Amino acid sequence: MPTLTDLQLLTLPGGSPGLTGVLGLPDGEGPWPGVVMVHEAFGLTPVMRRQVERMASAGFAVLMPDLFVQGGPRKCLRSTFRDIARGEGRAFTDVESARRALVNRDDCTGRVGVLGFCMGGGFALMAVKNHGFSAASANYGRLPKQLDEQLTGACPVVGSYGGRDLSLRGAAAKLDAALVRAGVPHDVKEYPTAGHAFLDDEAPSVNPVLDLVLQQVLHATPDPEASADAWRRIDGFFTEHLALELDD
Repeated sequence: MPTLTDLQLLTLPGGSPGLTGVLGLPDGEGPWPGVVMVHEAFGLTPVMRRQVERMASAGFAVLMPDLFVQGGPRKCLRSTFRDIARGEGRAFTDVESARRALVNRDDCTGRVGVLGFCMGGGFALMAVKNHGFSAASANYGRLPKQLDEQLTGACPVVGSYGGRDLSLRGAAAKLDAALVRAGVPHDVKEYPTAGHAFLDDEAPSVNPVLDLVLQQVLHATPDPEASADAWRRIDGFFTEHLALELDD
């Protein structure tokens, strides 16, 4: 497995004023397939930075833009969810800025996937077509309202959900069935022991009231066994579908 260089903070032109992103690269010259990683609802936290590091160490050029750069979660969360629901807006402009930044790098092959957690998982499902991505990974992401329409002509999708996450009950089965109907290459799995945010390496904590919801409704806590299997599937899926075509 490739080793990792230090994370870099990049300024990303073309997006929100002051837009920045965290870049993780494997050690070496590359070029590497790219991944735009979209953070969860708590923002670009240390947990999310470690997710960038983890995927970069697997052999990808990974860039996570800060979608809350204009005021943090308190100011930006609602508008970002609104953008995701309608499939356009500032969040999509900022992610496109990150995608272009990767494509324009000499150490990126030019083939880029999108991967998201929680809020970002919902974003990934709204970016599966017409956004320049060659593969998408939705991790406990909310499904689009017009699911069949959204998945028609989509790029390959790998999805991971927790069976104990009461907010997304049945989502994995619905996503899998819709991808079958659309004829899209996919790998969707629900982990019975896992809840929301099971890929994180520490449980989220905000305040006593919200923490109670996170634990009792979402069962948001790390699940190392499910996480290891999900990352194995994601890495393999992206390696396959972000590989250069023979005529590239």
